[in-house]
Amino acid sequence: MPPLIRRLVRQLKLVYLWITRILFARNQFRVPLPIRLWYAVFGGFVGDQYVLYNLRSRNAGQYLSEFDWYRSRWINEPFDPMLNNKIVCNETLAPHTRVPQIYYIRNRGRLVSYHAPESHNEFDDVLEFLRIRGAAFLKPIGSGKGKGVHRIDAVRSGWLVDARPAPEGKVRDLLSNMDGWFLSEAIEQHPDVAAIFPETTNTARIITLRDPETGIPEVFFAVLRIGAASTIPVDNGSRGGLVARIDLDTGALSEARSLWSTDSHTHHPDSGKQIKGTILPEWSKTRDAVVDLTHKFPYLQIIAWDILLTDSGFCVIEANTSTGVNIIQIWGGQRNGTLGNFFRAHGVIT
Repeated sequence: MPPLIRRLVRQLKLVYLWITRILFARNQFRVPLPIRLWYAVFGGFVGDQYVLYNLRSRNAGQYLSEFDWYRSRWINEPFDPMLNNKIVCNETLAPHTRVPQIYYIRNRGRLVSYHAPESHNEFDDVLEFLRIRGAAFLKPIGSGKGKGVHRIDAVRSGWLVDARPAPEGKVRDLLSNMDGWFLSEAIEQHPDVAAIFPETTNTARIITLRDPETGIPEVFFAVLRIGAASTIPVDNGSRGGLVARIDLDTGALSEARSLWSTDSHTHHPDSGKQIKGTILPEWSKTRDAVVDLTHKFPYLQIIAWDILLTDSGFCVIEANTSTGVNIIQIWGGQRNGTLGNFFRAHGVIT
């Protein structure tokens, strides 16, 4: 595609995103329309960010906006599709680190088995595989933020979908009514992490940035995403889960916050287990290993790693070509901080 056409397409995409995902974004905090319009038009913020960042009493110029995040999604061009497609991402990472096994893929109506790709497959085959395997995650190939993700468990009494009893017909409907999905391994998380809230797989989001001058990558920021009763089976903050900041040196968790409220929690609101002060197992080894892994991809400038800690090391659930700014900036504005300077160096902001 010629550069001029590529730029035009990008601008049209940004206009579309501004209209659909900023101007008409979910208004969780019921911010009045005039305020939403003002911050959307003159700042690129969604209404929820007005509350999360307390822009009533703070200078919006200290914060990166939602629109800034959308522009940042092209920093890794032309390699960003490598991470945006979860199947391609899995296969790219597999030679370098542990990733969940993929069992089945359904795309354009065709059902493919990874362990027997030449065979003809039916949904009955998937159900039988699940009965043998016990559990798996059903995920969309391309979307993020936990949308369309379901955990399916085959148990002695029948089936569980997202930890709730379900008839076999519901499981079959999930498989047959959706297209563009893959079925992947359900990996057991570390007992220390599961103890906080065992009903969801709680993952660390570790963000690495490559220094624009030296090219050396380092961990910039990390959080542990913790699910809640309302988010089962996912832990995503964008779905109402909790987010606790990880001390990069010690692996200690801060209090947990939410993108859906202004509350903070030293203990999990559903399980009652302690969050603040909990030390993640083998944190320094995991942090350093993620940096080493980043070195394998010198053409990627920013990677948001989703890491599952287990009792036998860590597993990379997926890697993302960008990261939402909310889970970073609920701890303070970044426009004049490390992330803002990184965006500035790549022409995202001025």
